[in-house]
Amino acid sequence: MNVTKEEYKQMADKASPGSTYGKNLFFAFVIGGAICTLGQFLVNLFLQYGNELKDARAWTSIALIGLSAILTALNVYDNIAKYAGAGTIVPITGFANSIVSPAMEFKSEGYIIGMGGKMFVIAGPVLVYSATASIIYGLIIWFFKLY
Repeated sequence: MNVTKEEYKQMADKASPGSTYGKNLFFAFVIGGAICTLGQFLVNLFLQYGNELKDARAWTSIALIGLSAILTALNVYDNIAKYAGAGTIVPITGFANSIVSPAMEFKSEGYIIGMGGKMFVIAGPVLVYSATASIIYGLIIWFFKLY
């Protein structure tokens, strides 16, 4: 069957769903903003209980990681991500989700090989690249003596 470029384009346009960029952008902004607002609320809450700013930020990070891990385990985080898209990739919550998701998926293969081995399938490259980038950044600073 020979199909011209124009016929192929018409078939592809017919089979492809319409774009929802505006809707996706709105939900990513709202949900991502809500996650960030929750983070700021937690910082303020921890400050009210007498923590220093540095400690309040650390406790907020711990709380956001724990909350996103629990929501991932309960399959709630993925449902939120269906609507929010990139809004749920706020670095700390998205990273926790990327570690817990493969662990949950491969739980049936055992705790060591399944959960332990697959936990860093997605997050592993992020760790490697971030460590490599920090070393390169440090060498550039050292070489040019920027500090």
